[in-house]
Amino acid sequence: MCSHYQGIKERERYRRHFGVEPPADLGKHDMWPGYGGTFMRSYPQADVGDTAVPEREALPGLFGLIPPWSADIRATRYNYNARSETVVSKHSFREAWLKPQHCIIPADAIFEPDWRSGKAIPTRIARADGAPMGIAGLWSSWKLPNGELLFSYTMLTINADTHPLMRLMHKPTDEKRMVVIMPDDRYDDWLKADSVQARHFLKHFPADQLTASSPEPARGLF
Repeated sequence: MCSHYQGIKERERYRRHFGVEPPADLGKHDMWPGYGGTFMRSYPQADVGDTAVPEREALPGLFGLIPPWSADIRATRYNYNARSETVVSKHSFREAWLKPQHCIIPADAIFEPDWRSGKAIPTRIARADGAPMGIAGLWSSWKLPNGELLFSYTMLTINADTHPLMRLMHKPTDEKRMVVIMPDDRYDDWLKADSVQARHFLKHFPADQLTASSPEPARGLF
């Protein structure tokens, strides 16, 4: 499960890779549940047939999904990852999955603990080619007391017991999980997919296209 990731701080890099204008506020670089970051979704009028309308838009939001019925924003502490196996049955995520409210979460890297030494070693996992990650997620909106909408998002996760890299993360007794990193050319397909089609996108990102590093590089992580 991923509770810590790095957002993208360079506006031109964000714009160039994802093809959208970044929000005025890019949020924090080191992201934890409840922090303000950014996500991308299909532009609301993208299907009207107007070529002047962009395919997607980038918005500010909190890391950790706040369901519309939530009493407050504390839900971000628990809803930062959505298990793909239970997303349709879990009350917190069901509405966003079925609508469907898909998003892409821009990231430079994610962090996971490597426990092979017997203690948790924070490990930075990034794309081997240096490009940003586009992580598949779900978004939601929550109405503030003043009537304004507050956006939030969660990362989808899948089992990683057989993934050559991600199976090395977390305690040996823990189930191995990983976020869904989308191929660059599938961003819009994911954003437009319905809840049935979405299942076809929940796949491992190739291990040979990822790199892992830690404060103890001599250990030879991967």
